[in-house]
Amino acid sequence: MVKRSFQKSVYLFSALAVIFIVTFAFANKNESVKPVEDNIVVSPASKIESATIPASLIDELDQRIQAYPQDYEASLLKIFAYIEAGDLKVASVLLNELISKTPEFKLAHLVKGDLLAMQVRPIQGVGRNDILSGFATAELQTELNKLRDEVKIRLENYHQKVTQQKIPRSLLLMSESVNVAVLIDKSKNRLYVFQRQGDLLPPKLVKDFYVSVGKLRGNKFFRGDLKTPEGVYFVTRWIPDGRLPDKYGIGAFPVNYPNELDIRLGKTGYGIWLHGTTSDSYSRPPLDSEGCVVLPNIDLNAIKHLVTPGKTPMIIAESLEWVDYTTWSNLREDVLVSLEKWRRDWQSLDVDKYLDHYADNFWGGGHNIRSWRARKKAVSRSKKYQKIKLDDISLFAYPDSATQENIVVARFHQSYQSNNFKSNMDKRLYLEKNKEGWKIIFEGK
Repeated sequence: MVKRSFQKSVYLFSALAVIFIVTFAFANKNESVKPVEDNIVVSPASKIESATIPASLIDELDQRIQAYPQDYEASLLKIFAYIEAGDLKVASVLLNELISKTPEFKLAHLVKGDLLAMQVRPIQGVGRNDILSGFATAELQTELNKLRDEVKIRLENYHQKVTQQKIPRSLLLMSESVNVAVLIDKSKNRLYVFQRQGDLLPPKLVKDFYVSVGKLRGNKFFRGDLKTPEGVYFVTRWIPDGRLPDKYGIGAFPVNYPNELDIRLGKTGYGIWLHGTTSDSYSRPPLDSEGCVVLPNIDLNAIKHLVTPGKTPMIIAESLEWVDYTTWSNLREDVLVSLEKWRRDWQSLDVDKYLDHYADNFWGGGHNIRSWRARKKAVSRSKKYQKIKLDDISLFAYPDSATQENIVVARFHQSYQSNNFKSNMDKRLYLEKNKEGWKIIFEGK
């Protein structure tokens, strides 16, 4: 948490050279900019060469803001565009509006200082100016570097957005009970919310936000390693702010880390949450948590009603994999065919064909593959018939960066009936693809 003295120094004396960062993002445009407000006279500063901004860029940002008025990132990106074009008066008006709406947004205050400094003399770099140099303590420079990183990554993410033709490989199938899925790309500090469209349609991207992740890069393995884990997880509950310290913001969604595969791999630690920011902060630097995913309070509040504990998956990857429709559809069909064959072979009472679906490294319910085979063969002797039905099926592909293996997590409701037993349960399988096809490496509830 930034100390109060640092905040005052930032707000009063900082001059952020945003133009040097945003030039690569908004340069070389051919369309002319549309007026922001009728009563504003666009007048570029004398020390900045005036450029043009594509109307399509402003239209796109305006559409984001109209759809979600609290999309303060879009507001900031719009300000950056006008700064790069040299329209500092327009940028200043928009910036004052942004600060009035979210006074705790530190980046907005830094940009305000930058605009003031630009009126006096050229800026040599992010936060590197004569005004700020007299207050450049080691602590201040550390915090300024974090804010520079946040500016850079927000801009990079905006201009490297995945096209709508691409689909996240992880979301192979969302059942009717899974309305949304949350995906985190650690390398881009981005959280994506996808909504189910139907059994045969790919999910639809409905929202995306900047987030902070663990202070150290890489996949979490040990307790206290300050890394954010990678894998397929599920939200377990919602904890409101009244039961939490201020550092968690308006509340938290814990996830089931360590999951079954994490435990199998010997990973330790606990308490991985998606949570908010402190009450006096809009956002946090890109690498700033102890392993949790941190979303600005205002954005967490915008999506918390969409998240259903026990149902909503939260898939975390170092870098999300985006694929075309054909690749996505073929992989999904491949896994579904394998799952259906497992069901049919189990129902057929051919125990050898059924057990052939399990990998040699299988585990689950206290069993390894040897004890599992022995148990299933013993149980099958008493069966005269079996009826198995699977419904509410979801399929989530594991991020490759997490295990370097091709793994899919299947969740479904299973109805079982035989001559001497009947059950209904939710089940989870981990399937891994090898040269013989998809094999089950874990089975459990």
